Amino acid sequence: LLAAYRLYLRWGTRNGPGGAARQGEAAALPRMKRRDFSLEQLREFDGARNPRILLAVNGKVFDVTKGSKFYGPEGPYGIFAGRDASRGLATFCLDKDALRDEYDDLSDLNAVQMESVREWEMQFKEKYDYVGRLLKPGEEPSEYTDEEDTKDHIKQE
Repeated sequence: LLAAYRLYLRWGTRNGPGGAARQGEAAALPRMKRRDFSLEQLREFDGARNPRILLAVNGKVFDVTKGSKFYGPEGPYGIFAGRDASRGLATFCLDKDALRDEYDDLSDLNAVQMESVREWEMQFKEKYDYVGRLLKPGEEPSEYTDEEDTKDHIKQE
């Protein structure tokens, strides 16, 4: 099932009911400037309150707006939008119980589950824009320069 899901993510069809409209909307959004997010700030980017969709994997935040067919409010993985998806991806659980409302350090995951999180992180890095870090409670956000942000975006393209 995990392999089938990964193939679907990588090569799934881009158009479906409303898919072209969502893709167009995603393309119209400017590239997001690099910044760090608290869990509360991340929740604003769920595709419902804001057209941009972000999710976190292993402490890194990705802009998955171009994958709105999957991560949008009606998508099969919409539960992860605006959230830290690490635990759900590690355990392949799409229930709300797999998501935490507070910062999740993932310390109770076993070695196989942590390896799965790292693999998901790598897949998201390949497919989506990295936009910042997920902040731990009390952690201060980093200051990113425009030069640093531009260099990273050019490297990804």
